[in-house]
Amino acid sequence: MRRLLRALRSTVMLLWLCAVLAVSALALGIQALTLSAQVASVTAGATAAAVKHRKELAKAVARTKAKARLQRALVAVPIVGTGAAVAFEAQDFHDWQVDNPNGTFADYSCEVAALSAEVLDEVLQDLPDAMRPSRDLLLRQLPECEKPA
Repeated sequence: MRRLLRALRSTVMLLWLCAVLAVSALALGIQALTLSAQVASVTAGATAAAVKHRKELAKAVARTKAKARLQRALVAVPIVGTGAAVAFEAQDFHDWQVDNPNGTFADYSCEVAALSAEVLDEVLQDLPDAMRPSRDLLLRQLPECEKPA
């Protein structure tokens, strides 16, 4: 009789253990499917955002290039070019003053001179050899500014 009770107890324990493992496996399977669906959704959203960002960036680059091309064309005409160059510079100074309300035109000129000196070699490389001025000649044209301490 004891053997029968032990066998029955072992059988019940094994059945209970199998049921718990089956329910756990089913729950984990459902959770894995749910998480996979969430990952797929997030991945699709990130891909769509990346494509949208690339398109916006390409459009911004194209607009910047078109604006620069138009500015070069305007500057190429002597009288209109001088007026356009002055207008562009005035607009740039106004935009700079929005970020630097206490800044003066001298401060703006020094900042532009420093940035211009940084990119001067790149700009000169884009010019044809016959039209390329000396680097030193251009650097002498930039205003003298005090170095911040």
